[in-house]
Amino acid sequence: MAEVFFEFVRVGNSVKVTAIDAKTGKEAVIVGVPTLSRYSLEQAALRKLQRLLAKPES
Repeated sequence: MAEVFFEFVRVGNSVKVTAIDAKTGKEAVIVGVPTLSRYSLEQAALRKLQRLLAKPES
């Protein structure tokens, strides 16, 4: 995975984090607690994106 973009959107008492793979355009979204560090939220979204990209296409 060469480049990943992250988008953070505050939604009420939560934060929605979207990880976007620059090459494929695929996205993974998580919802987390805004008191967590930006790094922790990014890593959780990145792990989900990596799992998504590792799945074989159907």
